[in-house]
Amino acid sequence: MPAKILTVDDEPDVLELIRFHLAKAGYQVVQAANGRQALEMIRDEKPDLVLLDLMLPDIDGFGICELLRRNPETASLPIVIVSAWGTPDSKSLGLELGALDYVTKPFSPRVLVDRIQGLLGRRVA
Repeated sequence: MPAKILTVDDEPDVLELIRFHLAKAGYQVVQAANGRQALEMIRDEKPDLVLLDLMLPDIDGFGICELLRRNPETASLPIVIVSAWGTPDSKSLGLELGALDYVTKPFSPRVLVDRIQGLLGRRVA
């Protein structure tokens, strides 16, 4: 069974770009357009990894990281932040809150897939 990745971003074009490249690499992809939907999808879909934008319309990515790390059921869920915020402070805070990696937009889809493969141990199918 392919690894399931939840992509959380409020930009439909970014969601589609990531979905296309992850599906091409053999992953199952589910998507959320805001923080509340992301939390529901995490509960219902049980993804293997979350790609998380920081700038979301309701709960920002930092808040989602905090909520996931506080919950014993999601405390070890791998999170990769994918954000246009590329400041050292935002990167540091994201990693302090439990993200395993931080990818700055714009990004290379191939590099993003490579990083995901590294985190999931090349597990696709």
